[in-house]
Formats: sequence, structure tokens, C-alpha cells
Amino acid sequence: MKKQLLNYETLLRITRAISMTRDPEDVVWLTVESLSHALDAKGSALFLINRKREELELAASFGLSREYLDKGPISALKSIAASLREGPVAIYDVTDDPRIQYPEEAKKEGICSILSVPIEARAEVIGALRVYTAEPWEFSMDDLNFVQAVAAITGMAIDMCRLNKGLKSSIEVLKTLRDPAKLRAKTG
Repeated sequence: MKKQLLNYETLLRITRAISMTRDPEDVVWLTVESLSHALDAKGSALFLINRKREELELAASFGLSREYLDKGPISALKSIAASLREGPVAIYDVTDDPRIQYPEEAKKEGICSILSVPIEARAEVIGALRVYTAEPWEFSMDDLNFVQAVAAITGMAIDMCRLNKGLKSSIEVLKTLRDPAKLRAKTG
């Protein structure tokens, strides 16, 4: 019961903080930090898909070393790719699972288990939220539901930040076009 209460409190804190920011960097950092603390995990990371290169690009992480994060490009087609196509994937032992792209690096980092959940915005997968544990962990349905809820909130927030940024850009363009001095300069 205490863990569920902590998860609800974490969801509320993430939702409140996200509702007060329009900065996607704040959104992703708050997500990974809160998720790691709530699950008492070794760390977590949030990746966004680069469609041109078919790679997952790190947007934010918590609890993971720079060496591990810089291990190499993460292929969206190889690295736990099923979590991007089919939904959440839980890996109990990173050293004995073919879906892990860098098993030796994970072992060296002290990672035993990984939960990878897709992040969606407008029914399109835009990235992945991953939880890393130092001990073997059979993720429960409560764990899975909690991480999925965080991923859903985060996807919505990232999309809202992008829309807000696009709206601000559009408004600035319109202001420039409506400025009589600038219009005279262009036509005169």
C-alpha cells in the first residue's frame, strides 16, 4: 500500500510540475528523476526517436554514468525495439537477452533488469521511457501501469511543449508581418 501511495504522489507531482512548464527539458528531467526515486531504481532514461537515423536519442537520464550513456548509438530497430512497436517490454536479465544492444556495457554499469515503455503523442510513438535496476526485478503490473502512466503524461507534455513552441513561432511571424514599419520597409 505504501508503494502505491508513493506512486500516486509521484504522478501528482509530475503532473503538477509539467502543467507549470512549457520547457521540454524540464519535462524530461523531472520525469526521469521522479521515476527513479518512485521505484527506487538504479536509474532511468528517456529517449526520443530520430526518424531520419532510426535511432533513439537520449533526452534525459538519472542515475546512469556518462560512460554508459556514451556507449554508442542506440538503434530504434535493435534496442528493445519491440517496446516501440508492441508496447512495454520487461527484461529480467540483461546478460541473457538478445534484445539488449549493449549487454556487456549494461553489466559493467551494474544493470540487471530493464523495463522499456513507449512514449506516445497523438497515437504515434515518439520515444521510450526506460527503468534500470541493479537487482533482478520481475516488474509487477502495478510497476508497469505506473511507468505507462508516467510515459503517457510525459508524451502529452512533450507534445504540448512542441505545440506551444510552434504557436509562439507562428505568433512572432504574424507580429512581424503585421508590423507597419516592417511592411513599409519591404514594400517601400
